[in-house]
Amino acid sequence: MDKINFSHKSVLLDESIDALNIKPDGIYVDATAGGGGHSSQIAKRIDGGRLILIDQDPDAVRTLNEKMADFDFVTIIQDNFSNIKSILKELKIDGVDGVLADLGVSSHQLDTAQRGFSFHNDAPLDMRMSQSGVSAKDLVNDLDEIELATIIREYGEEKFARSIAKNIVRARQNKEIETTLELSEIIKSSMPAAARRDGHPARRTFQALRIEVNGEIQRLDDSLTDMFDSLNVGGRLAIITFHSLEDRIVKKNFAQHCSGCTCPPDFPVCVCGKLPRGKTCFKAKKATKQEVEENPRSRSAKLRAIEKLY
Repeated sequence: MDKINFSHKSVLLDESIDALNIKPDGIYVDATAGGGGHSSQIAKRIDGGRLILIDQDPDAVRTLNEKMADFDFVTIIQDNFSNIKSILKELKIDGVDGVLADLGVSSHQLDTAQRGFSFHNDAPLDMRMSQSGVSAKDLVNDLDEIELATIIREYGEEKFARSIAKNIVRARQNKEIETTLELSEIIKSSMPAAARRDGHPARRTFQALRIEVNGEIQRLDDSLTDMFDSLNVGGRLAIITFHSLEDRIVKKNFAQHCSGCTCPPDFPVCVCGKLPRGKTCFKAKKATKQEVEENPRSRSAKLRAIEKLY
């Protein structure tokens, strides 16, 4: 099999590694290991500890096996991070000292035309990170107009969602929608000229379909809680998001772990006895101007981190 060049310029690299506050003998998880950019930096800081790398993309797993071959303390798992509890249980690990998850799509996935993530190249309409299951092609050809409009509006925050959905349904009555550029042209024709000049017109709809295909939003909140629960006391969870939907979920989830007393405001003293389980490590961090210039995909990235108190 040909060697796969799973390239990905790691976003907020130094900031996310610092956020983990790595102990050399600790146990760490890179829950979206991708091309191994973050993982390689974590591995350099481990001496006597352990590193678990998780990714659902078989291309990424093959790359990681090659890249991390010299590190005998690294374990590589092909799976989705939503299964972190069962993964750690299988490895007989009771708790870890840090978890990192970069929720973005890798450069490899975006730039490999045949993966069907990009609206810049003509390719089969796919978008499956795991390369299995329901594809974007299945969604646009099988869902009804209301279901499509809901996905595009909620996950893409696209104000022309209803028009786009209507035109998708109309187009597929003549022939099945099969490629990225076919879909992109339908989206363009569904929007007024002024809106088409505000960035690429297909960007939000492609984002929405990718999120739906990969179940990114549906299981994120539960996955964040499972990651936090998997931490040892003093352990840290660091999450990098790339759009407002994800960031709102992360922010709300972290806030729930950091909230203590739930007694009504008019109670003179606390009777519930609930204490905060975590504390945020800093306000959300964004890429520096220099990083954005070097890697435009970092423009929308945000890093949040939380430390487990008990």
